[in-house]
Amino acid sequence: MAMKIVPDTSVIINGILSDLIEKGELSGAEIIIPEFVLSELQAQAGRGMSVGIKGLNELKKLSDMRDKNALSYKGRRQTMEEIRLAKSGRVDALIIDMAKDESAILYTCDMVQSMVAEVQGVKTKYFKPYEKAKQLKIEGMLSSDTLSLHLKEGVVPAAKRGKPGAFTLVKVRDSVLSADEMEEIIKEIMDAARYEEGSFIEIGDREATVVQLGNLRIAIARPPFSDGDEITIVRPITKLSIEDYNIPDVLRERIKKGSGIILAGPPGSGKSTFAASIAEFYESQGFIVKTMEQPRDLQVRKEITQYTKLKGDFERTAEMLLLVRPDYTIFDEVRTTKDFNVFTDMRLSGIGMVGVVHANAPIDAIQRFIRRLELGMIPHVLDTLIFISAGEIKKVYKLSMEVRTPTGMTEPDLARPVVNIKDFFNDTLEYEIYSYGEENVIIPISEKQSETAIEKLAKEQIRVHILKFDRHPEISISGSTATIKVDNSSIARIIGKKGATVQELENILGIRLDIVPRVATLKKEVSFNTSETGGYMIFEFEKNLIGKPVNIYQGDEFLMTAAVGKSCQVRVSKSSDIGEALIKAVVKGSIRVFT
Repeated sequence: MAMKIVPDTSVIINGILSDLIEKGELSGAEIIIPEFVLSELQAQAGRGMSVGIKGLNELKKLSDMRDKNALSYKGRRQTMEEIRLAKSGRVDALIIDMAKDESAILYTCDMVQSMVAEVQGVKTKYFKPYEKAKQLKIEGMLSSDTLSLHLKEGVVPAAKRGKPGAFTLVKVRDSVLSADEMEEIIKEIMDAARYEEGSFIEIGDREATVVQLGNLRIAIARPPFSDGDEITIVRPITKLSIEDYNIPDVLRERIKKGSGIILAGPPGSGKSTFAASIAEFYESQGFIVKTMEQPRDLQVRKEITQYTKLKGDFERTAEMLLLVRPDYTIFDEVRTTKDFNVFTDMRLSGIGMVGVVHANAPIDAIQRFIRRLELGMIPHVLDTLIFISAGEIKKVYKLSMEVRTPTGMTEPDLARPVVNIKDFFNDTLEYEIYSYGEENVIIPISEKQSETAIEKLAKEQIRVHILKFDRHPEISISGSTATIKVDNSSIARIIGKKGATVQELENILGIRLDIVPRVATLKKEVSFNTSETGGYMIFEFEKNLIGKPVNIYQGDEFLMTAAVGKSCQVRVSKSSDIGEALIKAVVKGSIRVFT
């Protein structure tokens, strides 16, 4: 009588049956595949899981070997309830039942499944699911100075070799990688990730898989996500302590006491290596330290627990960390708006935060925060920025806030909250962040450029608002006053009734606006009376001019345009620049008014 075999899902996925058949160890055996197994593999493959694809490929391979062994499918398909209960062992129980009913030997790679079957009197053969290879194929391509290895189907494998910021791209061999080689390498990686200690699968989609294999971070891409199978292996080649960076004592104290630190730099600059050294520095000082990473590839001591996304969300991870109450958390890497929000919430909860951010220049990292935070919150979330390039600290900024007039502005009434960005070591003010109009802006500070930068920004903000009334405004700025030349037909609409529109614009822009005609023309001259009251000069006109703009001149020199109010008056503050000019003109008796 032929030997009967009932394999479970684990044996199919690991390709054990086809290996045994090729070795001639199952000659004449009858292999019974439970329909439950086929349903489970189909469901896994449908969810994009690589194990499902591997299992279906094994079943196809067994079908091609029918001439060597009897192969049949028995049983029924799973119900929806059984599919939902798969993780709780329902499918495993059904497979054991089939082996018992068929008087067959259960083949399994699951130790628990083997023990349960033996308890129920079912003959069982257990196979160790994974035999650790002496050396993975990818390890043979990694030299001691390899930063990253790049493999793609139909392409010669290449590696970046050297050190961060100083590496070269070299060919690992002369021949291209075949599709079979790529599949074999991927299988090795996935098996090692499942069974080797210290390895795990971070992202397990069919098209995009991320594996942490010891200190190797491996990204696997497949079609249609990529145009061919591709494997990228990245690893740290150095592990440094904070002492290796020769940090001045003053910066070391800042890091120790720092509440919101950002480590910025371009990809491959050594940010994560420095972040790991800071984590171990905190731990050596007696603090509780955790990390937030995806993938978890920081090289830190076992005392430092590394967290990833909880149920695919860093917000859930943050909720867990608030219960754990660490003194410091290393967030590697802060990318999306959601990540920035999590970083902010944890910092404002009182946890010391160190975040890693991609940026090509130090100020770029701060720019990513001001788009997501209110101005007053920035120094409370981010007080220190350390820029890393080629594995070295190139720049350190400290952030603080004060209420004052921004650099380049002269009027005291323009004072506002300003975030100072200063060089940490020499205390030089290099940038300012403040609200201008309706936006938070970063202005570089230097003796030559500060005025130009502020004027350029002011002109652009003014232009945005004036374009609603005039298509070609000419704007010039002197001190805290902007002179805007527009078509005569646009003046009344910009000024508005009783000057309401121009006053609203002044409040929004934080600067005084003088609206003047682009081409000063002397039209019909009108009569008027002047008087003074308190701090104002008053011009009185006939009732027929109510709501109409009038142009005031000193002789033939244009001074201002204003709309006549309901009281038949135009009022001008004596303390303003134009008010002083009008007083002088009145004394000289040279004022003329035209419509």
